[in-house]
Amino acid sequence: MTVPEQLIARSNALGADPRNTNYAGGNTSAKGSVTDPVTGSPTDVLWVKGSGGDLGTLTEAGLAVLRLDRLRSLVDVYPGVEREDEMVAAFDYCLHGRGGAAPSIDTAMHGLVEAPHVDHLHPDSGIALATAADGPALTKECFGDRVAWVDWRRPGFQLGLDIAAVKAANPQAIGVILGGHGITAWGATSEECERNSLEIIRTAEEFLASRGAPEPFGPVVPGFEALPEPERRARAAALAPVIRGLAATDQRVVGHYTDSEVVLEFLSREKLQPLAALGTSCPDHFLRTKVRPLVVDLPATAPLEDVVARLKELHAEYRDSYRAYYERHATPDSPAMRGADPAIVLVPGVGMFSFGKDKQTARVAGEFYVNAINVMRGAEAVSTYAPIPESEKFRIEYWALEEAKLQRMPKPKPLAGRIALVTGAGSGIGKAIAQRLAAEGACVTIADLNGDAAAEVAAEIGGTAVTADVTDAAAVQAAIDATVLAYGGIDLVVNNAGLSISKPLLETTERDWDLQHDVMAKGSFLVSRAAAKAMIDQGIGGDIVYISSKNSVFAGPNNVAYGAAKADQAHQVRLLAAELGGHGIRVNGVNPDGVVQGSGIFAGGWGAQRAAVYGVEESKLGEFYAQRTILKREVLPEHVAAAVFALTGGELTHTTGLHVPVDAGVAAAFLR
Repeated sequence: MTVPEQLIARSNALGADPRNTNYAGGNTSAKGSVTDPVTGSPTDVLWVKGSGGDLGTLTEAGLAVLRLDRLRSLVDVYPGVEREDEMVAAFDYCLHGRGGAAPSIDTAMHGLVEAPHVDHLHPDSGIALATAADGPALTKECFGDRVAWVDWRRPGFQLGLDIAAVKAANPQAIGVILGGHGITAWGATSEECERNSLEIIRTAEEFLASRGAPEPFGPVVPGFEALPEPERRARAAALAPVIRGLAATDQRVVGHYTDSEVVLEFLSREKLQPLAALGTSCPDHFLRTKVRPLVVDLPATAPLEDVVARLKELHAEYRDSYRAYYERHATPDSPAMRGADPAIVLVPGVGMFSFGKDKQTARVAGEFYVNAINVMRGAEAVSTYAPIPESEKFRIEYWALEEAKLQRMPKPKPLAGRIALVTGAGSGIGKAIAQRLAAEGACVTIADLNGDAAAEVAAEIGGTAVTADVTDAAAVQAAIDATVLAYGGIDLVVNNAGLSISKPLLETTERDWDLQHDVMAKGSFLVSRAAAKAMIDQGIGGDIVYISSKNSVFAGPNNVAYGAAKADQAHQVRLLAAELGGHGIRVNGVNPDGVVQGSGIFAGGWGAQRAAVYGVEESKLGEFYAQRTILKREVLPEHVAAAVFALTGGELTHTTGLHVPVDAGVAAAFLR
């Protein structure tokens, strides 16, 4: 394998095991020689994981490639630690060729250390030693002279110089523990470097396990034990919208719920409050989890209304505390405060709620706090957990380089941070709506009576699937609960589930009538009621959209049950728009007509029935519908999806109670 191929293989192997490093955490490098295409001469270069990449999924495109001679020449112009941030811009002048990833802040560490291969990782076991109050002594006890200690220093050029100096002074060492931060290892070959990294990580794990106290978090506090799973999940579903609404005070966020044994055990212990108050230590951790979490201080069985009331009090206190933290450490050059809401909320007996700009960010924030719990456990097992000072955390959280990285992020999509549930989304119009909402940035739950179809669509768009009969109130509530547990809350509901039976009045049975009304009239009511409850608890508004029909206002032939059910849906829009507006919930409708292609309803028999009514071939039904319209255009599922997006995408913020025709122009169905 080539040197870059060796580096990729090593990086993927290390990143595949969460014991070695967290998602998108750490970086790896290799040095080697290539032919300079300009001079034809051999040139020494550094391949290093670029900014923002993940080791487990790293490819060659994620590497930055720099000329080693130019990178090391920066030592001669280094202006000192007070101006070390300027060196990051200088990395661009060391690049070899075009393309590749942007060099990260840790590039200097990899370039200045005299070793062909270098790994910098964030293993929980290594950070536990790095955050122990007597970390240097424990490192010596654990590793002897095979691993050295480096005092805490913010990542940057000076840290690279420090590690290089420690390696030079300790030729027997295979790596270092970085105070408050993580580990760095090196080797003469890629295999040796990986072996040394794993030796440090596994040796630390074994040391903590053999030497550690049995209950590092203290005894269980009565009443704070984990609730039984069904009760725990039900309470989490009830609390999630409330918590998300609080966490979204400054900006909309998506949530993630974790009730793993690691989390629940930590939440049940005596040291929960004091350890949580100390916050996380590794920069990768607190950049995603914020300086500390919000912790509910009530027992698991406290009445739900008491927990909600306490959450609101604690949230107000958290915002005041975070603002004070910012004001304590901000300088005139500091970026503006980015928001005072928590990224992690811990509820004893129930679990952890983590938040971020999207689902992945929220999930990763939760994973990082689990890392932090493991770190605290390890440090407390052999010593006392002593994270880096608050002032240092602020320097990194509001680092000008971090702010620049945030400013480079692409503009969010219109529905970013919004959570949607679409019923009947396993096919046809519902599928097209789900696809469009996901493409515009929403997190989407696919609800359908056909669970396999729902799962297929969810897999395609990266959403969540639920099997749901909208005529069953319990099934509807389960779909809402699944959505709020998956994403933290709910913002947008599309009542699309439906079916069609085309018969004249005298042939329409009571069962036909009941089925049509149960699915569309009653089903929409049940979904809207359950969703509105969650939206009201959340307190940040929302959208409910009904996929009604041209037939809600047009009196077509042989259509009494379907048309009446659609008229019921259409009036629900008006009634709910009037009732829910005070909560910031907008209710609108879409009136399609003649959506034949891709329609589950038409494929299920409705197409044949309507074709018979109009005396045309079923295959020509779409064309027939198009010719009777003003625009002479066939309506497709994506046209209905476009109308849903128009109503919910942020441009019609002051519109509620509206029905949007998507029928290519049917004069008899014009709204009056």
